[in-house]
Amino acid sequence: METYSLLREFADSWALLALVTIFVGVVVWAFRPGSRALHNEAATAIFRNETKPAGEARPAPAPSQREA
Repeated sequence: METYSLLREFADSWALLALVTIFVGVVVWAFRPGSRALHNEAATAIFRNETKPAGEARPAPAPSQREA
């Protein structure tokens, strides 16, 4: 059996089954019970500091002056 035919048979059977299984696993993981809070936090993270700044900005340190 040549290489192309062997790889084609593998892709048509086991690889397809593996990819479908991975897809179903990702969907189940995304919609699992208890993940709603994590998804809501990720969805609203961009609006977290909308009414006030994220933090106090530190002033840049003054350059040291050498005495001549």
